[in-house]
Order: sequence, then structure tokens, then C-alpha cells
Amino acid sequence: MDARRSVEVSFASKTIAAVSTVVEWYDFTLYLYFATVLSRVFYGGGDRALLATLAGFGVSYGMRPLGAIVFGHLGDRVGRRHSLLLSMMLMTLAMLATACLPDRQTLGPAAGWLLVLLRCCMAFAVGGEYTGVVAYLLEGARPERRGLITSLAAAASEVGALLAVAVAAMTTGLLDTVRLEAWGWRIPFLLGALLAAVVWFARARMQESPDFERQRRQRSIPATPLRHTLTRRRPALWRTFAISALGSISYYVGITYVPAFLASSGRMPEGRALGLSTFAALVVILVTPLAGLVSDRVGRRPVLLGLTLACVPLPLVLFHLLGSREDGLIVLGATGLACLAGGISAVAASATAEQFPGEGRLSGLALGVTVATAIFGGSTPFLAELLVRRTGWLAAPGAMIALVALAVWPAIRSMRESHPLLGEATHAET
Repeated sequence: MDARRSVEVSFASKTIAAVSTVVEWYDFTLYLYFATVLSRVFYGGGDRALLATLAGFGVSYGMRPLGAIVFGHLGDRVGRRHSLLLSMMLMTLAMLATACLPDRQTLGPAAGWLLVLLRCCMAFAVGGEYTGVVAYLLEGARPERRGLITSLAAAASEVGALLAVAVAAMTTGLLDTVRLEAWGWRIPFLLGALLAAVVWFARARMQESPDFERQRRQRSIPATPLRHTLTRRRPALWRTFAISALGSISYYVGITYVPAFLASSGRMPEGRALGLSTFAALVVILVTPLAGLVSDRVGRRPVLLGLTLACVPLPLVLFHLLGSREDGLIVLGATGLACLAGGISAVAASATAEQFPGEGRLSGLALGVTVATAIFGGSTPFLAELLVRRTGWLAAPGAMIALVALAVWPAIRSMRESHPLLGEATHAET
């Protein structure tokens, strides 16, 4: 009976951990899907306003590595559970404050700066969230199921994106422009704050990671996890950075930027573009666990190599389809980009976490994953929009993905197989 209860608690803990990433991606995806609305509310509207809104998103991402380092240190020193509880509390407060923020008509230009400040607070809290969840899931999964279990973090995050686009589409569909800009835009952020609070209460019942408990028993917890990682795991850091760079740009340009691309280029109105993003999110939810399962069968390295090669020609073709004026081709382009991004995110979850042993794992992920995300995630929607406007080349965002794929190819090609049963042990470093 006790053993059965233990298994059930462990399953519940992993479920709560995976589901909690819904909140993180709900908020950040919501911001991008509401970018055109927020540009009018906080920056006065117009082309420059949308660029300012996207630039604020990119600037806030600079806080993610700092948050990841802080929460990574806490997770490596006092436990994964305590770190995840604190990050969720800060996320709840940041979303609630955003929902209550006065607009430009009330505060003037200061409203835009306060919005950026709250995005920075949110990014700081989110910094240790996804990597903490991935580490927790990896450490609580059986070796032969690590790819599938950790991919659930990416799938759950896409559930958050799906929820965000559904709420955004419903809000924009039910309210006219006047009411939407006056108060309607606040509703999705209030819902996000409520969701975060519910997850925080559920997360309080989570067990601690088995690997961290092992470190406690063996007294192997590093005194300074960040220094431990920097001095002993530099090759792993570079590989993690390379994998995460491709995952970030394929997701943020290939999925979250697409609605703004379609709306700003005149291919689709905002409502229909958000509806298409709902479909793309469903595709990612289906593809992600499948890719994780395949990586459990054949290994992380072969799947990553195949996806990296595919990212050279396909994004150019798929963005060309998005730039057409035929609905069928636009749907095909969005679906293809969603499949690429979902597959990379799924395998990257386990492959990056397996680059490090339990000691210092969160600090290693903090440096490798979040620095790559800050560079190739937050700023890329802004850069993609700027490139399209300056060059008039609608496939320019696809070229961005292709260039990053070519740049990280050597690092991924030289990577050892990290699957604990198909390759060398994760702690075997040279």
C-alpha cells in the first residue's frame, strides 16, 4: 500500500510539474498574440508602436538568464521544489500587476515603460521555470522514458500557448475595438494570474526530485553550483546553447511571430490569424510527445541531426507559403513550421538536461538554455518584423532560422548520444 501510494504521489508530482509550464507560456505567448492590441493601448498605435511592443518583449528577455542563474542556484542548493514554488509566486504577481496597469491615456508614455518593467519581472521569474521543470521531470523518469516524459514539459507549454491564443481569439471576437482597448485586453491577463495562483497551490504538494534527495544523502551538493558548472562542464554548456538556439528561433519565429506576420503583411485579419495559431498549437501538442518517444527509441542525436538539416531549406519555403494569399497554402506553411518547432523543442528538453549530472544541472541549464533563448528567442520576432519591412522579402524570417541551423550544425553533429541506455553515460565528459 505504501509503495503504491508513493508511485501515485510521484506521478502526481510529475503531472503538476509538467502542467505548470502552461502558465509560463500562456503569459509570454499571450503578449505576442496581443502585440497589435497592446501597441495601441500603451504606445498609441501605428507601425512604430508595434515595433516598440515587440522590442519591449525582446528587452525583457535579457532578464531571463539572470532569473535562471538565481533560481538555478536555489534549485541546485536548496531543492528543485523550493525554486519552482518561488518562481510561480513571482509569475502570479507579475501577471496580476499587468492586468491592473493604467494605459497610455491615463499615464502617458510612462505606461509603456511600466509595461516593459513588468515584462522584465515576468522574464526574471520565468528564467528558472522551464529549465527547473525539465530537470525535475528528467530526474523523476525512468531512463528508457526520459525523452517522452521531459517532452511533456514542451507539450504542456504549448497547451499554455493554445490557451493563450484561444482566450485572445475569443476576447477579440466578442468585443469591439473600443471595448477591447478600454478594458477587454485585461481579461486574459487576469485569467493568467488566477491560473498561476492555482498552480502554485498545487505545486506546494510536489515531492522533491529523487536526484536532489540523492545529492543530500551523498552530501554531493555543490557549494557554488555556477562555478562548478563553468569549471567542469564547458563543452556541455556549448552544446546546450547550440541546441537551445535552434529551438528558440524555430519556436519564436516559426510559431509565436506568425500571427503578427500575417496581420501586419495583410494576409489575414487579427482574428483569423489567431485562429490559425490555435490550429498550429494543436499540431505542436501532437508532434511533441511523438518526437520525444522517437528519441527514446533511436536516440537524441539522430533526431536532432535530422531536424537541424530540415531547418535549412524548409523555413524559407514555409514562410514563402505564408506570404501567399491562398488560405490553403498559408495553413500548410503554419503547420510545417509548427511541426519543426515542436519536434526540436521535444528532443531538446531531454538532450540539454542530459548534458549535465544532477550536481549543478539547473545552473548548467540556466546558462546554456536561457542565454540562447534571450538571444534567439525574445529579440527575433522584432528582428523578423524589421527585416520584412526593410527588405520586403516575406521569406526573411525563414532565412533567419536557416542561418541559425547552419551555425549550430557542427556542435550538434559532434554531440555524443546522451540517451543513458543508447549512448555513453551523461556524466562521461572529455
